[in-house]
Amino acid sequence: MKKAMVYIQSGGPTAVINSSLYGAIIEARKHPDLIGDIYGSIHGIEGLLNDDLIDLNKEEEKTIKLLKQTPGAALGSTRYKLPKDFHSEEHMRILNTLKKHNIGYVFINGGNDSMDTAYKISLLCEEKKYDCKVIGVPKTVDNDLALTDHSLGFGSAAKHIINTVQSIIIDARSYRKSKIMVVEAMGRNCGWLAASVALLPDHLKPDLLYLPEQDFSTEQFLKDVDRIYKEKGNVVAIVSEGLVFERDLSKAFVDSFNHVELSGVASELASLIREELGYPTRNIELSLPQRANPILISKVDQEEAIACGKIAVQYALQGLSGIMVCIRRLSSDPYHVDYFPGDVGEIANAVKAIPESMISNDEKLMDKSFIEYCLPLVLGHVDIEYLDGVYQAAVLKKVRVK
Repeated sequence: MKKAMVYIQSGGPTAVINSSLYGAIIEARKHPDLIGDIYGSIHGIEGLLNDDLIDLNKEEEKTIKLLKQTPGAALGSTRYKLPKDFHSEEHMRILNTLKKHNIGYVFINGGNDSMDTAYKISLLCEEKKYDCKVIGVPKTVDNDLALTDHSLGFGSAAKHIINTVQSIIIDARSYRKSKIMVVEAMGRNCGWLAASVALLPDHLKPDLLYLPEQDFSTEQFLKDVDRIYKEKGNVVAIVSEGLVFERDLSKAFVDSFNHVELSGVASELASLIREELGYPTRNIELSLPQRANPILISKVDQEEAIACGKIAVQYALQGLSGIMVCIRRLSSDPYHVDYFPGDVGEIANAVKAIPESMISNDEKLMDKSFIEYCLPLVLGHVDIEYLDGVYQAAVLKKVRVK
């Protein structure tokens, strides 16, 4: 029996999140005998909660193609946490929306928290004996999803960071004595993004790197900065937003998943340098551009994002549910992967930190095993379509489903 599908984008966007949507759409269109309507859920799970869906079959072909170079979440995202109780009003509203539109396939593109949502919906459908396949598509620049070798979006964000930090370092070395640069990368619990600077050539590597996986001492930090500045006249330190040290977080924003907003690490450390050492500083928070830069999309990242969208549809049509499309690395040189279904129950809310074996304490910053792991993920150039010097982005018509 032909059923509809709905695609959900959730959590923080990436430069390739819409590439996965593109992959799912073009794969679904190959199976008109099994998949009828192709819907998008507006603002993540809230679209199913509020019966706010759009008909993606009403979009123009050029718009669908432009999804591949469009950052942000084209359907709109959310960080809405569903309650654990399957008998809650929220779960019943979701079930009613699924039944109303004869939806038999749900695809949730997101990270750890989004897989928690996928897990709950799959269990809800199972408990209520409603035939609906729920599939997760991996997405997070933090690269901290369990089971999968890496997460979609990480490679492009790392590529942005590597190139941006190189520019910062070259600029800092233009002066006999420059300001001390403290650069902050994303990474709530893990330092994968900050660590990506280790891919820079030795003569352009930053001086210091600090990750959440390591103990951090402000006293040692100040000693390192003081020593290097006296030797070179410039210092570039890379810090992860999840770096743990004593600071006031009492007024920090806390989201529905109980995550504390951690940005501001670079600012605090730069202030500490000025106060304790008296050196001029500049704090640089890479912030949203590191996950929203289509100009530096990794070709590998884009191709895998499209592939995961396609495979998610294939898994659903095979009858799988409660799983996420996972990437398995077969070789780093030459780079080669395949895909397998991972249990969302094992992925939901889990965190994959950088293994201790990949971290080095010398001037190379990270062990060669990290370089071998990370390098293939940032490779390849994507040709971007421009108009008057501005990259073109997909703007959906968003025809509502009644």
